Amino acid sequence: MMSSGICRNDVKSLIESALSTNSLVVGRAVHGHMIRTISPPFPPFLFNHLINLYSKLDSPNSAQLLLSLIPPPSRSVVTWTALISGSVQNGHFTSALSHFSHMRRHDSVQPNDFTFPCLFKASAFLHSPFTGQQLHSLAIKTSLINDVFVGCSAFDMYSKTGLQGYAHKVFDEMAHRNIATWNACISNSVLDGRTYDAALKLIELLRVGEEPPNSITFCVFLNACSDGLYLNLGRQLHGYVIRFGFGSDVSVLNGLIDFYGKCREVKYSEMVFDEICARNGVSWCTLLAVYEQNDLWEKAFMVFLKARKGDINPTEFMVSSVLSACAGMAVLELGRSIHGLAVKACIESNVFVGSALVDMYGKCGSIEDCESAFYEMPERNLITWNALMGGYAHQGRADMALNLFEEMTSESHDVVPNYVTFVSVLTACSRAGAVQIGMNIFDTMRKKYGIEPGPEHYACVVDMLGRAGLVERAYNFIKKMPVPPTVSVWGALLGACRVYGKPELGKVAAGNLFRLDPKDSGNHVILSNMFAAAGRWDEANLVRKEMKDVGIKKGAGFSWISAKNSIHIFQAKDTTHERYPEIQVMLTNLKRDMKAAGYTADTNFALYDLEEEEKESEVWYHSEKIALAFGLIAIPPGVPIRITKNLRVCVDCHSAIKFISGITGREIIVRDNNRFHSFRDYQCSCKDYW
Repeated sequence: MMSSGICRNDVKSLIESALSTNSLVVGRAVHGHMIRTISPPFPPFLFNHLINLYSKLDSPNSAQLLLSLIPPPSRSVVTWTALISGSVQNGHFTSALSHFSHMRRHDSVQPNDFTFPCLFKASAFLHSPFTGQQLHSLAIKTSLINDVFVGCSAFDMYSKTGLQGYAHKVFDEMAHRNIATWNACISNSVLDGRTYDAALKLIELLRVGEEPPNSITFCVFLNACSDGLYLNLGRQLHGYVIRFGFGSDVSVLNGLIDFYGKCREVKYSEMVFDEICARNGVSWCTLLAVYEQNDLWEKAFMVFLKARKGDINPTEFMVSSVLSACAGMAVLELGRSIHGLAVKACIESNVFVGSALVDMYGKCGSIEDCESAFYEMPERNLITWNALMGGYAHQGRADMALNLFEEMTSESHDVVPNYVTFVSVLTACSRAGAVQIGMNIFDTMRKKYGIEPGPEHYACVVDMLGRAGLVERAYNFIKKMPVPPTVSVWGALLGACRVYGKPELGKVAAGNLFRLDPKDSGNHVILSNMFAAAGRWDEANLVRKEMKDVGIKKGAGFSWISAKNSIHIFQAKDTTHERYPEIQVMLTNLKRDMKAAGYTADTNFALYDLEEEEKESEVWYHSEKIALAFGLIAIPPGVPIRITKNLRVCVDCHSAIKFISGITGREIIVRDNNRFHSFRDYQCSCKDYW
């Protein structure tokens, strides 16, 4: 009997309401009310609802206690399936299989078409194909394998556990395939890296016509096109999206934005974005990521600002993407403001945001902030470790990078390095002249960690040997490489030949570079400058003439500096800045003070056959010197001056900035296209080894 006016159906509705609102407190209150008002024993259907509630809301002890109160004859497949389903939903996969075993052994209850999908999912997550095969056998015995959901689950299990042959057999033997089955087939092909198979399956689905594709089908297939860079196939799919009436589905359109971005067709990503009537947070995040992945960092930041103005809450993905854009632009203050926003949104402890912070501070040259962000993270992954190591490598701090490498691979952390890790640590060795250590680490890659060296690793080794003056050894290393040398490999050798005056070997490196990348002006300029430094002006002028004849123009050198929330950009001999008269006065004063301190201009790499005085004037008006002069005028004393350059800083500018740092007592940080240089008290962080 019940002492209140609430009937059993009302209790059932209250339990379902507690479950739908994820309220364990309400569920327990309803349970307590049942104990007070309903005479025992409870009806089996209420027991089932309570077990389902506790199991789904991740209170397994309460669910199992209730199960033990039910007499075995009254425990049905519905009761057990509620317990198994909740266990799977909350990631207790071993418990789910244990419950199933208990159900079969002690209660002799047969599974139904709802039980099997849960069990197959548990087997897949535990990567236990043997258990999955046993379940498959039982599903065949009970004829439930013919149920489309059971068959789809078996197929998905085999796909995720790597038994592709069994998966294909299950798929082919299915009497009827619903769209979920086709989606699972396409999705698993993408996850397994078989993008071509995914394409074939979609074509087969459209040809067979069992069921029309849905939005999930298109999203999954767009992932395949993105991973395989199948631009034409993706464009055709875009047509199918419109044809099947999904042209306004925001999830599909978001997938199209991502697809076009990964295929480097940014204009089409923008067009799709502009067509979305009801954009969601994912739409903004996806376009932001497209800009960031295509190095359009300023556009990425503008999208972020527009999203914030549109009341889009900053998510972990959005913040990590915009931090990557800040890293690409090397805008430290902007990155710090995003860091503040992450703290305000309580997402700075997220491992992806934290890793992006470490990377941003490292690439902006603030190694102290980089280390702080790293050590404040509650959880770190391999990307985090690589980001800090990359920061050390950019700063040329080989000792710190090597110490970090030892720490991450020690028993206390046991982080397994990957391809990127070795690129960073070899780069650090290269920039510090640690040749023997670097070669030992290179050998360790394959022998200890089973990582096959790639083009980046070979380029690091050539660069390491070349920087140390072992130019002939670097060339012999190239000749013994098991893979064809890339532009980076030959470029490293050419750079070494320029520094150490090896014009003949430089011609060999340059010839290979001209063959691999004939339109790159930088290689021609290096070769010309190398001949000029050796006094071989005829050959230097011939290279310049060849550039002109084939229409290759030298890339313009720029340096830029941030002051008072504005970016100021300078070129060599730039006279266009509004404060140029002040800059000219500062340059004149610096030149006078530097000469008094013993500075002599290095004119070895002046571009033309000029008189010595003219050469000195030529190198004095390089863009980084003009930017530095402006920084000394515009940035208050005590604040570091940060300059970014799109080309490699020249030898004379490097020497000059060392002198200027001592004369003015300022910290000057220059990021060129290769690394950071931190100047202070007549010294550079690279220790003149660059």
